[in-house]
Amino acid sequence: MAGDPLADEPSAWVRRHAALIPPGARVLDLAAGRGRHARWLASQGHVVLAVDRDPVALSVLAGVGNVEIRVVDLEAGDWPLAGETFDAIVVTRYLHRPTFPALLDALAEDGTLIYETFARGQEFFGRPTRPEFLLEPGELLERVRGRLSVVAYEEGLDGRRGAPAVLQRLAAVGPARARPWPLPVA
Repeated sequence: MAGDPLADEPSAWVRRHAALIPPGARVLDLAAGRGRHARWLASQGHVVLAVDRDPVALSVLAGVGNVEIRVVDLEAGDWPLAGETFDAIVVTRYLHRPTFPALLDALAEDGTLIYETFARGQEFFGRPTRPEFLLEPGELLERVRGRLSVVAYEEGLDGRRGAPAVLQRLAAVGPARARPWPLPVA
């Protein structure tokens, strides 16, 4: 995002809950954009697949160790990662509801999902404004109900990045994850 000094910094939510990702995990950074999370996760010792439809945005990751880039349109046709499994999936500032079932199927049984995106109410503060890009109240919780165990969830107005935004955030683990989980430090 032009003019945003934090545009290349990983989300505080992702950093906080990355402790849930096992060492050396295979991580999917979905709709990776310029790869702020892919780059950071790779620096933490993970092997990352950064997926986005924008080849120019992904090109900044060329040559970054432990990061594979793949240009795919997640909204055109069938799930482009069919048959692949990930120890963790990270999604920020992206929503395409038809991908949810396939996304959850791609998560390993003991995997970690870290998700953060815009919710209803964001239309009063700026983009996105269209309902198809805004989560309904409690929607992330409903999407994972019966499939994952929620470790942390937040919903509401956040002004930490400068401009206010209405967000939902979720960190969850798969049913095969042994408890207690390694809980993130606040």
